[in-house]
Amino acid sequence: MKQVLWIIGSASDTEQIQPGIDMLKELDIEYDLKILSAHRDLPELTEFLKAHEKDYKVIITAAGLSAALPGVVAAMTTRPVLGIPLVSGHLSGIDALLSILQLPKGIPCATMGIGKQGVLNAVHLAKRIIDTAV
Repeated sequence: MKQVLWIIGSASDTEQIQPGIDMLKELDIEYDLKILSAHRDLPELTEFLKAHEKDYKVIITAAGLSAALPGVVAAMTTRPVLGIPLVSGHLSGIDALLSILQLPKGIPCATMGIGKQGVLNAVHLAKRIIDTAV
């Protein structure tokens, strides 16, 4: 069983999450990285989560602009979901931050800071969740 599933909506997001990927490797945490957009690939995202959510302990999501991905994933799984707002657009990630923070009740998603510190804190939090999971 891999410990972390990391989902981004676009291959162009890879550059921003790379410090977190490097940290997962340094910490020897097994992970998978999937590129599945909540806007462009919703059927594939839904099917992947139905088939594989139980294969992971934590799901990290990263998104910019409207940042639908973390909320959509959190609505589809019972696994802990960590949402990272990426730096993008005219608001430099503020819109993504608010989108992840303001999810409706019953759709919990731990919201990280914008950009690199959020990426690294997501890995730190994922490690804490993994280390305390029974």
